[in-house]
Parts: sequence; structure tokens; C-alpha cells
Amino acid sequence: MLRPLQFIRSVRLELAQVKWPSHQEAVKMTVLVVVASAAVAIYSGGLDYLFTTMLQSVLSR
Repeated sequence: MLRPLQFIRSVRLELAQVKWPSHQEAVKMTVLVVVASAAVAIYSGGLDYLFTTMLQSVLSR
């Protein structure tokens, strides 16, 4: 029973040493992730549409 308590104490000590981002930094990073994800989704969707259209035109001949 001592080991789990010791583990929890050490985790709390480590978490106290973490430099957490400010609210403004967290919002900026979140916006960056959302924008980057949207850009990748649009790019992937565009390629999918392009390849689907090309394949349909080849198969319909």
C-alpha cells in the first residue's frame, strides 16, 4: 500500500514543477491546431475529390 501513495506523492511533486502555459498561450495554440487541422482536411478533401473525379472519368469511358 505504501508504493501507490509514494507514486501519487511523486506525481504531485513533478506536476508542481511543470511550467503551464498561460490562458492566452493556450488559446493561441488551440487556434493554431484548429487552423492547421482545417488546412490539412481541406487539402486531403481536395485531393480525394480530384482523384475520385479522375477515376470516375477513366472508368466511364
